[in-house]
Amino acid sequence: MDWHTLLNRERLGKEPHSSQEPGRSPFHKDHDRIIFSGAFRRLGRKTQVHPVSSNDHIHTRLTHSLEVSCVGRSLGMRVGEALRGELPAWCDPADIGMIVQSACLAHDIGNPPFGHSGEDAIRHWFQQAAARGWLDDMSDEQRDDFLNFEGNAQGFRVLTQLEYHQFDGGTRLTYATLGTYLKYPWTSRHAQALGYKKHKFGCYQNELPILEQITARLGMPQQQEQRWARHPLVYLMEAADDICYGLIDLEDGLEMELLDYAEVEALLLGLVGDDLPETYRQLGPRDSRRRKLAILRGKAIEHLTNAAASAFAEQQSSLLAGDLAGDLVEHMHGPAKQCVLQAKAMAREKIFQDKRKTLHEIGAYTTLEILLNAFCGAALEQHGGKPLSFKNQRILDLLGNNAPSPDCSLYEAFLRMIDFIAGMTDSYATEMAGEMTGRSSPV
Repeated sequence: MDWHTLLNRERLGKEPHSSQEPGRSPFHKDHDRIIFSGAFRRLGRKTQVHPVSSNDHIHTRLTHSLEVSCVGRSLGMRVGEALRGELPAWCDPADIGMIVQSACLAHDIGNPPFGHSGEDAIRHWFQQAAARGWLDDMSDEQRDDFLNFEGNAQGFRVLTQLEYHQFDGGTRLTYATLGTYLKYPWTSRHAQALGYKKHKFGCYQNELPILEQITARLGMPQQQEQRWARHPLVYLMEAADDICYGLIDLEDGLEMELLDYAEVEALLLGLVGDDLPETYRQLGPRDSRRRKLAILRGKAIEHLTNAAASAFAEQQSSLLAGDLAGDLVEHMHGPAKQCVLQAKAMAREKIFQDKRKTLHEIGAYTTLEILLNAFCGAALEQHGGKPLSFKNQRILDLLGNNAPSPDCSLYEAFLRMIDFIAGMTDSYATEMAGEMTGRSSPV
């Protein structure tokens, strides 16, 4: 791969490449289109790790995505400085920063309500549906799209099909930003076979022609049928996500009183060493833990960002060859790598087992089962060619113009249902499931 091709400014869809506006590059436009999209706005009411809380300091998918985008921008600009001599004449480090920032903003845009438990609940429901024969009319690859449901593939559909120009390029982002978003540029055919991460894939069969178009425009080499090498900048987006949720999970854990301040402080001090901000040194016993942690966390993110940028520069030849093993965190040196790994381990042991989170996850299964039974049941009845029951007609009416037409394949009809359900916020999904079961919300 080469940077001149990888940084393609042309847009997906029918929109022509426009000349750069003063102070606003094509990648700034990508950023703004994501920020102003309805799918991005709804992340404000979707679970990050903990249930959407009355504690305003707990992260949602929206605040997480915004923080990841800031770290991603810094990473992109630092790598851009290191690559100056290899970039196209029109491109500067700020462009690289904006590409990575835009991809970071969108990295969770396809996540369903209730976070990763929502993804698992959808997969579980479709496994049961397959056992009932509901997926028999689909090809094996189409069935795998649902059996391995993935927020990343749903996000690719949101960006390229659903938002703004529906089924005509979607948000019409630049190829460079779409390539940087594509964390897993392969279909569900490889979700289990690669051994990379279970269930992970980035594109449904329905969007495969779009994936083929993007990878061709960016010069991303095909490695197997329906699988391509990753865009080098995706590693920066992934590192920004790892850095943020590694540290921010701990911050949320303190807010939820699941961790002791001393153990989190010790982890971060082990990373920054003597490189403490003067403001931190001046803190006294009356300063809040929240303020202390904010200052220390900022310095920790600086160290981790520097380490990730250095790892990218060291591994550039493997990145451009498309054969780098693992992610950037694995190639970071010394204390930086250990800090991220220890933070993740601490979160697994002490945060993810919280009873409040467990109950929320169980509730996610119940809520999504109600919704999937209703909407996919209506699609199945419509596909069978029989007159729709009053109930199922009303269910389809809820989708308005987004309802599948009677001549849609069952695969396409189920995708439309997943579009609607995955786009819901936690609160809207809970409210609608309650209404459907006759448990009306109190007036």
